[in-house]
Amino acid sequence: MTQKELAYVEDAIGHETNIINICNETLNMLEDENLISFIRKEIKKHEDMKEELLNMLEVKCNE
Repeated sequence: MTQKELAYVEDAIGHETNIINICNETLNMLEDENLISFIRKEIKKHEDMKEELLNMLEVKCNE
């Protein structure tokens, strides 16, 4: 993985972290159960993506 590619992956991890944080902050302000459910699904989706990106980095670092 080139330095540029590594930088892209690091940026993507940062973006996923920001999305997760924003969703968690939003979740604390909601009362509507449908919206709460939707935001929880979004959090899970972005946590999974962040984990996938971190795993990809780990695999590349161990090669």
